[in-house]
Amino acid sequence: MSDRSTGLAPSRLTAVLGPTNTGKTHLAVERMLGHGSGMIGLPLRLLAREIYDRLVKLRGKAAVALITGEEKITPPRAAYFVCTVEAMPLGREVDFVAIDEIQLCADPERGHIFTHRLLHARGKFETMLLGASTMAPLVRRLLPDAEIVGRERFSNLSYAGSKKLTRLPRRTAVVAFSTDAVYAIAELIRRQRGGAAVVMGSLSPRTRNAQVALYQSGEVDFLVATDAIGMGLNMDVDHVAFAGLRKFDGRRTRWLHPQEVGQIAGRAGRYTRDGTFGVTGDCEEMDEDLVQAVEEHAFQPILAAEWRNARLDFGSLQGLLRSLSEPPNRTGLTLSQEALDERTLRKLAAHEDVVARCKTDRSALLKLWDVCQTPDFRKTTDDDHQRMVRTLFDDLTTGRKRLPEDWINGQFKALDRTDGEIDSLAARLSGVRTLSYIANRPDWLANPVHWQGRTRELEDKISDTLHEKLMARFIDRRTSVLMKQLGERETLLAGVAQDGEVSVEGQVVGRLTGVTFIPEKASTPLEERALRNAAQRAVGPEVARRLGLLAAEPDEAFALTPDGAILWRGEAAGAVRSGGDLMSPRARLLGELGPAPARERAERRLDAFLAAEVDRHLAPLRKLQAALAGGELKGVPRGVAHRLLEAGGVLDKRPLDPELKALSQAERRALKSLGVRIGAFSLYAPGVLKPEAIACARALDPGGWRGPLVGLAPLPSPPPSPRALAASGLRVAGKHLVQVETLEKLDALLRAEQRPGGVVLTPAALEALGWTPAEASSLLRSLDYTPAVRAKPDAPIIWKRRGAQRLEPKPVKARPDSPFAALAKLTEPPPPSARRKKPRRRKPASASPEKAAS
Repeated sequence: MSDRSTGLAPSRLTAVLGPTNTGKTHLAVERMLGHGSGMIGLPLRLLAREIYDRLVKLRGKAAVALITGEEKITPPRAAYFVCTVEAMPLGREVDFVAIDEIQLCADPERGHIFTHRLLHARGKFETMLLGASTMAPLVRRLLPDAEIVGRERFSNLSYAGSKKLTRLPRRTAVVAFSTDAVYAIAELIRRQRGGAAVVMGSLSPRTRNAQVALYQSGEVDFLVATDAIGMGLNMDVDHVAFAGLRKFDGRRTRWLHPQEVGQIAGRAGRYTRDGTFGVTGDCEEMDEDLVQAVEEHAFQPILAAEWRNARLDFGSLQGLLRSLSEPPNRTGLTLSQEALDERTLRKLAAHEDVVARCKTDRSALLKLWDVCQTPDFRKTTDDDHQRMVRTLFDDLTTGRKRLPEDWINGQFKALDRTDGEIDSLAARLSGVRTLSYIANRPDWLANPVHWQGRTRELEDKISDTLHEKLMARFIDRRTSVLMKQLGERETLLAGVAQDGEVSVEGQVVGRLTGVTFIPEKASTPLEERALRNAAQRAVGPEVARRLGLLAAEPDEAFALTPDGAILWRGEAAGAVRSGGDLMSPRARLLGELGPAPARERAERRLDAFLAAEVDRHLAPLRKLQAALAGGELKGVPRGVAHRLLEAGGVLDKRPLDPELKALSQAERRALKSLGVRIGAFSLYAPGVLKPEAIACARALDPGGWRGPLVGLAPLPSPPPSPRALAASGLRVAGKHLVQVETLEKLDALLRAEQRPGGVVLTPAALEALGWTPAEASSLLRSLDYTPAVRAKPDAPIIWKRRGAQRLEPKPVKARPDSPFAALAKLTEPPPPSARRKKPRRRKPASASPEKAAS
């Protein structure tokens, strides 16, 4: 691939220079395909894989080879070779050669490699050098025969200033310069904007391509990357935001050079679409001069290229070291600093056994330099890397001069795991890249093809797991899909399954129960907003349809649960409003979705159902209500009925005794016809004590007090309201709550055990009531019973009711102008002064004083 006398016309040498987005790489690929064979050297394995995939689509796998340090795909008859710059097979002759990003010849770490390719890699007919405009003066100095072709950017690039991370426009790439910063920014974007793809140079091509595919497809609108994005990776980026302007370059933390800022910012804008760049987060504003330089693509020219002698002396170890230190002999070149391979060589050259082995065996010296060029993908310390290289050298220069199968197998097994988090997987992937590099050295292993396949499979497996972990941590897929699709009404694919599951664009967003949409649990406000919007768009029409059906349903389609929920065909659709009137309950329609008129009609339908439930299960109270409204009851019966209705159908009889005694037989019959019973201890409507009536009354007071339905219970403090007691069929008796029907049963048991002077509560009666003797004594005393005689230890207590302490009816005085005033006077008892006194009996006069004294 170097120039030599062939008798043919000299190879055409062209330097295509210009800023980003000028189509330089695309031009080189097109030119290469115009030749029968060609080779292109690229700065990143990621970019090499991208170009390889593009050529495979155009020419097929059999015609294209991929050669990088960790991966080699070389079909027997490959015509086109896509390589990283370091891995270019310089001994292969091809018609066309291209070197991309030649400005990297000034890079302190890798610059000497690019300089070597710049000076010596040539195609048989054409060579094309691609790079920044800053290389023009140096190309003229080093390659005077080269034709320099300048290219203008297809679109404009402008500065947009500083923006918060939460305010960045869509299709933004955020650039950070450390793994921790990339992760922190991606996490914040996930919480605030739905998610971000992550691109770093340490990712394998498979992981990187999967992440970029998420961004390119629009599943996420943000990309968080390291400065690897600046090396020709093609993505649809509209805005580049710098999260910092300083980076660690392997030796120190320094400010970015203006041309580095320009290289990264230039990723914004594709073809003729303009792009913008700016800063975000804690990054300070860019200097005006820097902004102007980036917008105008005007940077200081590169004056010298890093150089290291390529004609190495393998006559001796010391000769090799001297040749590596040899300075350049022409202007425009500067001796590069010691790279990792040279530092490793000098470290191993200090070992006497290494020196001795290289002195006696020239092939050992060649192998030493070979292993020293092993890349440090693991980014370990120099000492750790040098220990690994020493192991490789020892195995390759002694014994069978191959790496032992046990060693490579042990290294492989240690990495063959997919557990752990992102950092662990990334570190493991770096280890696999080192094994892949070793496996692709055909003279290092006994069975290199086998290990090339195994390491490639392991890299793919870990890469896929890493991609999944990155998505799980930095992308809320449901939210990102919803945010993307909600703006495209025509393409929104939404549906409600038979079981009520609601999905939008394949993402489950919640469940529709009756007319209520229950969203999936949201972890962020953004996700909550996305789910709510998705519900309105996806479920709104279905809810409106269901509301219409509900409003037209018969009562049989509804049911009332004990906790006050209203079911519609088995699913909750409404609830009883708390604090309402027992006889006029109101419903509350569940959910928030649906047109207001449709919701109003549905809610009124639920009100009607509740009214019908009152009619069905609380008929005695409804009859009392109708009788009072119709004026059927007058006087004392009307007052009694009104109080009974207000109390929910149960009243203590004692305070009502005067009124009840004043009732005539006709008035009693009128109350009885309305379902009212005057019991021994209570005035009540038996109909409200039925189980279905109690269940209805309790359901119509959601959240209200609930009393026991069987047995005695202590009176709570504060005591429940009469309506709450009636809803459970209870009465207050002293310090106890007891069922109304149990009190009437007590009366029947007492009447059955009449004794002279009172009644007896037998052990059998206590068992039937479920009371203890102490409870029975307390209850009877609260009901105005008292022992008739002092109880004997072996005799039952005889109880009698304290009738004298009962309330007597007050005499009714007639008004003076009433026709009954005269009758009232006749029945009125005479005053004490008007009563005739009994005549005093006199003693006979003839009685003697002695008899009188006796």
